[in-house]
Amino acid sequence: MENYEALMATLALMLGSSWASGINLYAVVAILGLGGSTGHIDLPSELSVLQDPLVIGAAAVMYVVHFFVDKIPGADTAWDTIHTFIRIPAGAMLAAGTVGDTTLALEIAAGLLGGGVAATTHATKSGARVMINTSPEPVSNWSASLTEDVLVLSGMWTALNHPEVFLVLFVIFIGFSVWVLPKLWRFIKLLLNKLAKFFGAKTLPVDASDASLSTQAHENKTLQTSKPLPKHTDSE
Repeated sequence: MENYEALMATLALMLGSSWASGINLYAVVAILGLGGSTGHIDLPSELSVLQDPLVIGAAAVMYVVHFFVDKIPGADTAWDTIHTFIRIPAGAMLAAGTVGDTTLALEIAAGLLGGGVAATTHATKSGARVMINTSPEPVSNWSASLTEDVLVLSGMWTALNHPEVFLVLFVIFIGFSVWVLPKLWRFIKLLLNKLAKFFGAKTLPVDASDASLSTQAHENKTLQTSKPLPKHTDSE
């Protein structure tokens, strides 16, 4: 029974840290570092470096920066683009560290899995924020950013305190991401093509579903803007 609980706890910590890293890496590092330094979280030896005050302080500063930048339309997408090269490798490193001092093969496998999970979460977050940024008002960005912060905090708490519940929710999230990511990508391609046409650049290739969406949108726009011709009557 103890081995089962330890396995569930390790698996939940591995997937939880990599999942949350794709949304808000700095919050994850701060949570693990503070929890480990105060004794509320029993971190593996490979992650004990997160308890260092220097690491906690750096994560806290960057979290504050992220908190404000992530709520500015346009700036949040630029921030997400830059963090493609930060969140995914960090998610892989955190996942590898959660398995502790084990075999090299297990650490590599955990790193690959964690990197894939972080990439999935990051892509879902970034794609959703691009779609939200098409709205002219900033309220949607603030709501989305605050929701993401709450999601990371509640997700990490669940992973640390109720591993089995988190794993069930994690599977649901992965299923949702598999369903929504192709739709987000089609939307982003249509948006990029519109920008490319505006600047006279080369457009991205579209498949049949993308073309049908674009054609339908063009037809609807044509119907809305077209005016009926005036009727002529013959006067005697």
